[in-house]
Amino acid sequence: METTFKRASRGMTLAQHLAEARRRILMSFLAVVIAGIVSFIEYNQILRFLERPYCDLHLAKQCALTAVGALSAFSIRIKIAYYCGMLFASPVVLWQIWRFITPGLKKKERRYGLGFLIAATVFFAGGCSMAFLMFKHALQFLNAIGGSGISTLYTADSYLGLIILMMFVFGLTFEFPVILVGLQLGRVVTSTQLLKFWRYAIILITAVSAVFTPSGDPLSMMAMMIPLLVFYFLAIGIGKLAKR
Repeated sequence: METTFKRASRGMTLAQHLAEARRRILMSFLAVVIAGIVSFIEYNQILRFLERPYCDLHLAKQCALTAVGALSAFSIRIKIAYYCGMLFASPVVLWQIWRFITPGLKKKERRYGLGFLIAATVFFAGGCSMAFLMFKHALQFLNAIGGSGISTLYTADSYLGLIILMMFVFGLTFEFPVILVGLQLGRVVTSTQLLKFWRYAIILITAVSAVFTPSGDPLSMMAMMIPLLVFYFLAIGIGKLAKR
């Protein structure tokens, strides 16, 4: 059975592969730049949205983050524009990745392109939404773990950095089922192999959730771990149906 790499190599030289990769990377970069410019312009609306978990805390009597230093506020605006540009451009980036690999797939497998793009976008958005919803509980845990004698001062840089990192990590990990289905369609692994690996998958997913949850609180870890476990078995079922 031929692998995806072997099929992709047929009919294209190394130079053509590199030229195609460069073109896809350039288009992805332009999408991130355009989305970043829009995010920079709409910064105030984005900031109010990201501040919501902080403002909902009963500890936050005044909903105002602190910027330390004369250039901090401007630096934060640049960071928000950069990260939100990557976030909003992610569907375009995912599409470019898919278009790069499709020459190595059979005609039947290429039909899944639109489904791949939609699923990847939905799961990424779902992961970001889960992180946003859990962030208030993460802040409560981090406040409580320090003890009642410590008052936490939220700087804009640390707060926004943590919430954006958490959203990105959840968004990327929620791409797990899309990747698994793609590997099955590309015949890299089979659904039977994944099913046999389920015990190790549970251990691995638990470890990954514990290590990669940025806030470190148990509730956020469970919010990552449980969906990933469900996604694992869901991806196996979808892979089986798709290969029929």
